[in-house]
Parts: sequence; C-alpha cells; structure tokens
Amino acid sequence: MGEVSVRDLRNHGGEVLDRVLAGEHITVTRSGTPVVDLVKHRQPGLTVEVLIEHRRHLPRVDASALRADLEGVMDAGL
Repeated sequence: MGEVSVRDLRNHGGEVLDRVLAGEHITVTRSGTPVVDLVKHRQPGLTVEVLIEHRRHLPRVDASALRADLEGVMDAGL
C-alpha cells in the first residue's frame, strides 16, 4: 500500500492513477493525515440473465464419455 500527499497527487496525478490501475492501494494524505484511499474501480459482474444466456450456447456434456476420460487419468485407489 502506497501513500502520496495531496500535492503529489496534484502534480503527478496521472502517475498515481497508473499505480492504482496496476492494483496498488494508495492513501492520500494532507499534512501527514490520511484523508482518502484510492483503489481500482471494480467492474460490475455479469447478471444472472447474461450467465444463463451464455450457458445456452455451451455444448451438451456426455456424462459417460466424461466418466471414461476421468477414469483414464485418475488413480482408481482414490
């Protein structure tokens, strides 16, 4: 976690934002006192409707073929 002053943020805002976008959590200070935290904005997740629509386009799974494939690579003693 990094720390920058308000002055550094003003003078080097682009560089500070690049650090945040790279995943760094930065605390902005005023006169040495923490006043705000900068973190990367999270993108919203997929909605249930979108996930269901994506699932409709997946191929069907042949359970027998899947079991045969798994038995071919797994230790029978497990």
